[in-house]
Amino acid sequence: MSQRLVPFLVASALMAGAAHAQTAGSAQPPAGQPTQAPPAQTAPAQTVPAQAPPAPTATTPQPAVAAPPPHTSTGLPANTTDLTATDLPKLIPLLERLKGRMDDWPQLTRYQAANAQTPPPIVDEARVVFLGDSITDVWVNPKFGGFFPGKPYIDRGISAQTTPQMVLRMRADVLALRPKAMVLLAGTNDIAGNTGPMTLAQIEDNIMTIAELATLHDIKVVLASVLPTSNYHFKGTDPRLAQTGRRPLETIRALNAWLKEYAGKQGHVYLDYYTPMLDASGMLKAEFSEDDLHPNAAGYAVMGPLAEAAIAKALASSPVSKPAAIRQGAAHR
Repeated sequence: MSQRLVPFLVASALMAGAAHAQTAGSAQPPAGQPTQAPPAQTAPAQTVPAQAPPAPTATTPQPAVAAPPPHTSTGLPANTTDLTATDLPKLIPLLERLKGRMDDWPQLTRYQAANAQTPPPIVDEARVVFLGDSITDVWVNPKFGGFFPGKPYIDRGISAQTTPQMVLRMRADVLALRPKAMVLLAGTNDIAGNTGPMTLAQIEDNIMTIAELATLHDIKVVLASVLPTSNYHFKGTDPRLAQTGRRPLETIRALNAWLKEYAGKQGHVYLDYYTPMLDASGMLKAEFSEDDLHPNAAGYAVMGPLAEAAIAKALASSPVSKPAAIRQGAAHR
């Protein structure tokens, strides 16, 4: 982090903490300094006794207000005005990571070397690029059975990413590799707000942009559904911090319904991971995940054949009319 940025952010954090302490009436003089006597008091002005607010009645119900979680997963206060000097050891590494992320927000350097070393596809090679987030990213881990062994498939997932970041990665991580098809699995981190609040319309716009860019370059498009979430492994007490709180199932269902409709109208292939991974209660099956979000080996064993079938269908489909695809995509909004 630059020498200018750290002092500014640290000072900001300290000022915020100090301001909070003063408003709470708990500010104390530094150790070793005498306490100053308060200024002389003038005669208080006559005041009217404050009247107590009327007690709530049956006709005026008081809505319950859920208190925000006191701390985030980093151990820092959820309310920034609660920051104090004791939080600095945790705050500095967080700010360093934030600066690194902002220096390369779409993370174009992640696959820069790998892309440069990837040769052009050979004649009749059915190359496929998988673009996505952590669910795609970790699929290459051997403990999940390997990433389609023997297939000319390329993994370009990046953990925690959202659709606006993937839009910026399209040219380097998909178009330049000249695949026959692309499998897009994205949206769960948008719903969770990983890069800020996102509406469904904004997520859909980004997915349409990605699909249109692929179509313009003669790349067949497979749009995968967002996986369901669950709360079976959640150990906390605040339901908002569970995966079903951060990624509500009703929002996932709404996005998946749009994906299916859009894919059908555009001549793309809709890949349904969602339905086969649901249990009787409408959540991600407990045996398919260890954290209520990411698939385990059993989960990927279900997803693999589904992806293979969707890719085969896409490769066998007729080319999508480029001008029509773009016009219909704009009209779909």
